[in-house]
Amino acid sequence: MSKEAVNKLPEHELNPDALVQVKNLKKYFPISGGVFSRVIGHVKAIDDISFDIMKGETLGLVGESGCGKTTTGRAILRLMNATAGHVYFQGQDVFSLNKHDLRKMRREMQLVFQDPYASLNPRMNVGNIIGEPLEIHGIAKGAKKDKIVQELLETVGLSKWHMRRYPHEFSGGQRQRIGVARALALKPKLIVLDEPVSALDVSIQSQVINLLEDLQTEFDLTYLFIAHDLSVIKHISDRVGVMYLGKLVELTDSDSLYREPKHPYTEALLSAIPIPDPRIQSKRERIVLEGDVPSPANPPSGCRFHTRCKYAQDICKREIPELVDVGNNHFVACHYPLS
Repeated sequence: MSKEAVNKLPEHELNPDALVQVKNLKKYFPISGGVFSRVIGHVKAIDDISFDIMKGETLGLVGESGCGKTTTGRAILRLMNATAGHVYFQGQDVFSLNKHDLRKMRREMQLVFQDPYASLNPRMNVGNIIGEPLEIHGIAKGAKKDKIVQELLETVGLSKWHMRRYPHEFSGGQRQRIGVARALALKPKLIVLDEPVSALDVSIQSQVINLLEDLQTEFDLTYLFIAHDLSVIKHISDRVGVMYLGKLVELTDSDSLYREPKHPYTEALLSAIPIPDPRIQSKRERIVLEGDVPSPANPPSGCRFHTRCKYAQDICKREIPELVDVGNNHFVACHYPLS
């Protein structure tokens, strides 16, 4: 069997509508201790999750801080090596690629970071920041590169006159637009957006989100949108995945999730979203989860949410629920999904 055949997803498992297929992905970080710094445990940041990202869609990934959202995005891009599992991009196993092939695939997958200032080199002007990927991948140099950079700046709502300026001369929203322009430089198919608006003012958030939606339509992009703000996720996402303590607990289209959540954790998250109508807000029941989030270094047995779930039964403490379809492509990992 050829190496190419080994690295590709088997035909019977290939979803032709999916750009990315994540299979049983795990990422454990070792914990060292003792005099000789031996490995005494692991932080299970991602623990056996599987999902697809369809071509042209926006998949939102939401959950509390520390649930594994960002780690999932970086593992998909192979910015960190996974402990186990596979990520298939257009049917090709990302984790099996050598340096040369991975470099080629980097053109197809890009990342927009959470902090629009820390992600930009303060010693480089905007023209060099956006143009750097073009030079690294041998696409353009000199005047040709400058022309492409000017077009990218205008695409994200900036001016060609901004090329010679430095990151500190821009506002937070403008910096994030620069980060988006850099991600677009190589004409990728997938962009992982790691909390791209969480550091921005609310008014600026809407501008950046509208820009991302326009760019998706114009360039036929696929997004993995990572966030903890459920209001933002609802606005931009076609489907939403909910993570808790390294596990994917619910996955369905955005309308179904917000209208009729099936997992108790999702129900609690949605109850925390403020509604601008005081009359409706005063009648809502806020679900307050008791206790703290367990440590990912020592997660609970069975369902990881059972220690904070008001519906938990004995089976929840013993058996890990599988992510199953409860109807209409609504997937939930719960022994007693909400009706």
